[in-house]
Amino acid sequence: MLRLLLNIYIHGHFTGVCCLWYSHMYEINEDPQILPNISLGFHILNSYYTARMTFKAILNLLSTQHRFVPNFKCHSQNNAIALIGDSFDLSKHIYFQLTYGSFLPPQGAKKQMPFLYQMVPNEAQQYLGVLRLLQHFRWMWIGLVAVHDDRGNRFLQTMVPMLSQHGICYEFILRFPKLAYMDEMIDMAWKDRKRFEIAFESKANVFFVYGEPPSFQILRILLLVAPILGLPPLGKVWILTSHWDFESVPLQRNWDTQTFHGSLSLSAHSNQPFRFLMFVQKVRPSWAKGDGFIQDFWEHAFNCLLSMADLTQDKDSCLGDEKLETIPGILFEMNMTGHSYNVYNAVYAVAHALNAVYESSLKHRTWVGRERLAIQNVQPWQLHHFLSSIWFNNTAGDTVHFNENGELVAEFDVTNWLMFPNGSIARVKVGSLDPQAPAGQEHTRILLFLSASLQALPLSVCSNNCYPGYSRKKKEREPFCCYDCTACPKGMISDRKDMATCIKCPEQQYPNNEQTQCLPRIPSFLSYGETLGIILTTLALSFSFITALVFGLFLKHKDTPIVKANNRSITYILLISLLLCFLCPLLFIGKPGEVTCPLRQIIFSTIFSVSLSSILAKTITVLLAFMATAPGSRMRKRMGKGLATSIAFCSSLVQAAICTVWVSTTPPFPDVDTHSLDGKIILECNEGSNAMFYCVLGYLSSLAIASFIVAFLARKLPDSFNEAKFITFSMLGFCSVWFTFFPSYLSTKGKYVVAVEIFSILSSSAGLLGCIFGPKCYIIVLRPEMNSREHLIRRKK
Repeated sequence: MLRLLLNIYIHGHFTGVCCLWYSHMYEINEDPQILPNISLGFHILNSYYTARMTFKAILNLLSTQHRFVPNFKCHSQNNAIALIGDSFDLSKHIYFQLTYGSFLPPQGAKKQMPFLYQMVPNEAQQYLGVLRLLQHFRWMWIGLVAVHDDRGNRFLQTMVPMLSQHGICYEFILRFPKLAYMDEMIDMAWKDRKRFEIAFESKANVFFVYGEPPSFQILRILLLVAPILGLPPLGKVWILTSHWDFESVPLQRNWDTQTFHGSLSLSAHSNQPFRFLMFVQKVRPSWAKGDGFIQDFWEHAFNCLLSMADLTQDKDSCLGDEKLETIPGILFEMNMTGHSYNVYNAVYAVAHALNAVYESSLKHRTWVGRERLAIQNVQPWQLHHFLSSIWFNNTAGDTVHFNENGELVAEFDVTNWLMFPNGSIARVKVGSLDPQAPAGQEHTRILLFLSASLQALPLSVCSNNCYPGYSRKKKEREPFCCYDCTACPKGMISDRKDMATCIKCPEQQYPNNEQTQCLPRIPSFLSYGETLGIILTTLALSFSFITALVFGLFLKHKDTPIVKANNRSITYILLISLLLCFLCPLLFIGKPGEVTCPLRQIIFSTIFSVSLSSILAKTITVLLAFMATAPGSRMRKRMGKGLATSIAFCSSLVQAAICTVWVSTTPPFPDVDTHSLDGKIILECNEGSNAMFYCVLGYLSSLAIASFIVAFLARKLPDSFNEAKFITFSMLGFCSVWFTFFPSYLSTKGKYVVAVEIFSILSSSAGLLGCIFGPKCYIIVLRPEMNSREHLIRRKK
């Protein structure tokens, strides 16, 4: 059975991955289903994350082994069939077929490099996942840390606008240089320490880091020297991209890692291949004599020497049977991590592609001398067709295949890192990010559960929350995440935390005292069922009853002098109008309606004008009566019962005309007032036209003033039953009531406006009834001897 050696070039930073590669090759070369009679080998070349070392590594690959002669090959055993690299940044310098590091390809990258395959999903999906993570925990004030290279620039150009669009601000941006050598890192950390102090003084409790393993080592150096510089402990929550790996060099073996306890990362999905853990537990340095990979790793990992000739006073001799599980997790993890799993799948993808070439060659029976298969002459570019359509299940049970963009169809794992004081590390998967999910559901499973390290979640905001009842007020010259909290203006509310502006309640609702919610308004109107309504109704009915008794008393004594004096018919009209005046308030009590609103003001004003017109007619009659007694006066001829009636009718007719115009143009109508009283919907009658309303009241006032003036002039005329004196007092009380009505009417709100008007109607009407008819009733009931013709004759003599 012929064994062929086909080299797979592995490009990356070697830190103890020898066990991984031996495991891959051991599985593939021992599997009879994949590339029978063909052995796969590999080269690991260190790029140190620099373009210069990448070029050197590639030239070394293209030269004869151990002889640096580019483009010349003096043997056929080192046939490099595939290139596996760590990132797109390095694939710009030399073409890789597969990359196991995540990156964000620029526009048109697929057209420029159609044979490039990415072993992780597109990096942009991570950004969406981190964004959802920040929104889930309400971390709105963060620090950004990025490696200082083209990849870091693209990250910031993409992430900063995305954060701003979703209401998240950054306090600072810290750039880490891309260094590979420990002495450079230490020198940089010491010289540029002032530049990094911003991270230690930051109010942000969450740092979003975009970096690579060298960045982590630089960060650890900064944390080591921080106490020396007097900087406070850096207790933050770290959110990391998939490039990040808590990988340390042996020098950092005993350095504290508790700062990173509870970190969250979106790492490439990983699984444990079949028998991998068993393989790692059994690996020994004696397995690979001559190549030096395992021996070199063993000496660095256990800080010992395998060769007796190299023993020094500082290091002991290696026994060779040390256990890898005793190494701190910061140096070596027993489980296969995300990057390693990506390399594992990349190697298997190449192996399956080569196997497809092998099977294709068998079908076509392409043999060379019956000893060597034509597969030995396969060129790297010929794998493209097979890689693009590759589809297989690995030994961990995961399906491996690429999408149309050459990206591995897989998920990201949301991982919670637990750092223990003894240096061990535990990765807890707390969620997943599925880029292949339907639109809008990519992140529905981003957080399935949380580990104990994140039970007490920190706040990471520039300003404290503005609680309901308050709104944000942006601070000048600061990001929009920084704000003050101001109480909502009167009549407005905020019912959630951190509202940008307060809002008004609907018309049918009002704010509570805390201005945190809207409550339904209570309808408010003067009803018959409440105390005030009952009192006013009782007063109206009582005065109406008294007026009816007075009217009945006058009818009973209609032929007595006191009733016949001063025009008996006008007296009856006055009593009837006063009776109706006392009943008018019943229209003002109760819920305003389409009928009651126009009627209440019109009936009130018309009836009151009749009462005042009757009083004016009575006073004019008294005054004219004495003027008519003068010798040769023409007034006697014009006087008669018809004059008083005409005065009362004409004066009332003017008010009726005003009311007709009012009803015809802008009649009163039912309305609601939601602004005057908190918590109330005032059901009221809108006057329609305030001008017409005041015009009606003004006319009533002019009648009252005219009656008062005439009565005042006739108050001292000799007469046994002279009403002018009583009318003067009644008009004085009437005018006093209605002059105080206006300021009271304008200063009260709601149902009390109606109550003030009712009180003015009742009190003014009661004043007229009492002042004009009270003395007459006294004589009729209690002094009947004064209500006789003989008494009048006796007084005249």
